[in-house]
Amino acid sequence: MTGTTPLRWRVLRRLIRVVIWRIARRSLRHRVIRLRSGDRLRWLRPETDAFHSLWTAEIAALHARGFPAAGVTGGGRLMAELALVTVAADTALRKMSITPECSREIIADIGWKLYRQMLLLTSLPYRAVTRNPERRLRWTLRTLLVFPFRPVGAPGYAAEILHEPGMVRTYFTHCPPQSLARAISEQDNDPDVLAAFRQSWCLYDWPGADLIASDGQRGHYRRARTLSHGDPVCDMCWSARASGVARHSGDKAAPPPAP
Repeated sequence: MTGTTPLRWRVLRRLIRVVIWRIARRSLRHRVIRLRSGDRLRWLRPETDAFHSLWTAEIAALHARGFPAAGVTGGGRLMAELALVTVAADTALRKMSITPECSREIIADIGWKLYRQMLLLTSLPYRAVTRNPERRLRWTLRTLLVFPFRPVGAPGYAAEILHEPGMVRTYFTHCPPQSLARAISEQDNDPDVLAAFRQSWCLYDWPGADLIASDGQRGHYRRARTLSHGDPVCDMCWSARASGVARHSGDKAAPPPAP
């Protein structure tokens, strides 16, 4: 597949690997690793080097299989490439006899560090010019919905966006990273792939919304349904009025928009 991949994407793939590896290496230095044998240990350089080699091989294997899917471009392609790297990391960790639960925790921590930096950078101008949480949320989301989450339609992101007083509702019906993780999970008959994606990528928006609002409160985000759970939509509500509670499930969502 390398020969048919445009140069800009080959360069970007390499940059993604470098950036995520730096984050992963720092994270792995400070973790207790739980093995399926029941042993608990801390990795030293031989283990991290072995993981890096296996992780790189898993990335190459997924690219050779045609992932991300053809037709995904722009911001959707970028996020799918990031998802591919995290799926490969989870697979490599589990192949090194790490428990699926521990692997998911590692992947979630690494991914959050990257996602947090992206949100901080995107929201920085708005957090600097206004103290109004609604404006911070609305303006940051407007930027993110231009790039990388622009809803151009499947196979890219597909969504309906509703702006209401004090909140923004986004109803995503297609998500390239989720589609990639689901396809790999189904092709390999490996439910842990989708589980790792769901317990990392699909949980970042709760703290992410609080970070964007930056008013010292929790609960600026709600979602009851998500594509990775098999639902037909990710029904996200970004609200300037915080609930005061950080929740990852059980939130009552608003009804979907009228067709």
